[in-house]
Amino acid sequence: MRYNVDFLVIGSGIAGLSYALKVADHGKVCILTKTNASEGSTKYAQGGIAAVMYDDDSFDKHIQDTLIAGDGICNREVVEMTIREAPERIKELVQYGVNFDKDRGGRFDLHREGGHSEFRILHHKDNTGAEIERGLLQAVADHPNIELKENQFAIDLITQHHLGQRVTKHTPGIECYGAYALNADTHEIDTYLAKVTLLATGGMGNVYTTTTTPIISTGDGVAMVHRARGVLKDMEFVQFHPTSLYNPSEKPAFLITEALRGAGAILKDYNGNEFMGKYDPRQSLAPRDIVARAIDNEMKIAGVDHLYLDARHIDKRELINGFPTIYAKCLECGINITKDMIPIRPAAHYQCGGIEVNMAGESSIKNLYAAGECSCTGLHGGNRLASNSLLEAVVYAHNAAMAAIEKVPSIGYCQAVPDWNAEGMVLNEEMVLITQTKKELQEIMSNYVGIVRSDLRLQRAFDRLNLIFRETEDLYNRSVLTEELSELRNLIACAYLITKMARARRENRGLHYSIDLI
Repeated sequence: MRYNVDFLVIGSGIAGLSYALKVADHGKVCILTKTNASEGSTKYAQGGIAAVMYDDDSFDKHIQDTLIAGDGICNREVVEMTIREAPERIKELVQYGVNFDKDRGGRFDLHREGGHSEFRILHHKDNTGAEIERGLLQAVADHPNIELKENQFAIDLITQHHLGQRVTKHTPGIECYGAYALNADTHEIDTYLAKVTLLATGGMGNVYTTTTTPIISTGDGVAMVHRARGVLKDMEFVQFHPTSLYNPSEKPAFLITEALRGAGAILKDYNGNEFMGKYDPRQSLAPRDIVARAIDNEMKIAGVDHLYLDARHIDKRELINGFPTIYAKCLECGINITKDMIPIRPAAHYQCGGIEVNMAGESSIKNLYAAGECSCTGLHGGNRLASNSLLEAVVYAHNAAMAAIEKVPSIGYCQAVPDWNAEGMVLNEEMVLITQTKKELQEIMSNYVGIVRSDLRLQRAFDRLNLIFRETEDLYNRSVLTEELSELRNLIACAYLITKMARARRENRGLHYSIDLI
């Protein structure tokens, strides 16, 4: 099938939904999401969204906290713009129907997280992302100009390459005409022609064995831009959340929000002793890269596979009422957090790099925008400050919407685009080729390109990834395309980009840490 839309949105998290709501009064909007509309990283964001809302905080403090966490790599202009826009974007979320917790006086009840000098995290208990997703999905459902289509897997961006032209990273004026998408219900690959396209496809946590991100986080947007020869940046900066619940049989790993440490929980070693004072004066509230490396080091020294987070000294009522999701989840695992320490370990959590965009959310490819975790705006630098991600997503969704609205009237459809050609392809009857390669990829990345790296590890990863890439491309070139095969190709592309950029960085900055650069 062929479809013509004014605004094509790929992804249904906070970035894609808020963008769709802003452009919907200016044309036909189609949102494609690879599974259920509510499934994605936004839903699992427990902590909240950072914003300066009251006079006891200041923009300058939030700006400085962000720059410090980013280890000197942030774009200061982007940081200042994003943080100063935050209050207005929060007001819009509230207008869309999102509920944030308030205190008895009617003010927002603000949390504090690692790296923040003030209490500035707006939240809805410990399931803020789920509440944001609920509010935005309801607003989207109520808008007549927005069509949201579930179970639609975006395969590739459509560019001049699909018109028979040779496109390289040096080709000037690469344009996006829309995207090809696999319809999971019909098993057909449909053609979506769009005047402008927004990628809001989320992260790539499943490049690693242990991750807090949902299983659909396979780097689809980044991989599509890579194949389309767009510009990517800072892929080596992968943030590992220090505290995922240690429960080896469960995937994805359950996140223990940083807000619990903000409320007073303390990191302890395998023997129940505090240890963060050895690594940073901010102790359990140091930025995530420092805490994750400290935990990783303590685990290696002791030869254990997890440490602990101790919240037992926090008031029982405050603990249960403030963190009901964590309390209930831990009870399911036989852990009463009011009496027991929580077993934790780091897990891949967030990509700070991605599709390079300017302050209007525009990528290097004409008429293609990106927002949210798949993008690289310059806000996070070498390390994301806690709860700045939801803020970045909603700010850049707004900026991209304003830019796209202005452009759309002057853009036409490229009707010369051919439909997807699957002639001569055969059905792959050996699923093990995909599942085993995915496991191998995740082991390579976890062991060689994880929290701590070395030149030797990176070289080994690069060599093995090249072999996996060649084997998978051979399978792709002769097989009927499936979601599993496409996800594998995307994961391989992201793993390659992370490893390549890690090898190129010859300094320990932010989330990139090599023992050869000490």
